[in-house]
Amino acid sequence: MKNKGTRFERDLIAQLWKEGFAAIRVAGSGVSPFPCPDIVAGNGKLFLAIEVKMRSNLPLYLSEDEIRQLEMFSESFGAKPYIALKLPRKKWKFFTIQMLEKTEKSFKVDEELYHHGLDIEEVAERTIQKRLGEKV
Repeated sequence: MKNKGTRFERDLIAQLWKEGFAAIRVAGSGVSPFPCPDIVAGNGKLFLAIEVKMRSNLPLYLSEDEIRQLEMFSESFGAKPYIALKLPRKKWKFFTIQMLEKTEKSFKVDEELYHHGLDIEEVAERTIQKRLGEKV
């Protein structure tokens, strides 16, 4: 599963480069004693801290600790925190922490919320799409 995750992270990095961002995978993400996301990217004006998730189906659950660490890193680094989610045969979708649905013990992205996810162009601030019932 780790190799599959690495492949998806590299795919996202390639897409970020196409959008004009320098992007790298963070060595030790998930095992470091310090908060660190899976990918860090920037274009000189906008900096991103991205936690990468891939699932065969929804919902996606994220622990409070994962979200807290992403927030801590992003705040210290001056980056915008995102969860990037890849479903089979679908484009990447991005979610801000504020977009996530809070559950009793975690955060989640379900089918309904998934459709409100941002596209990579929106994250790169090249386009902004208005959606009905948008949570931002």
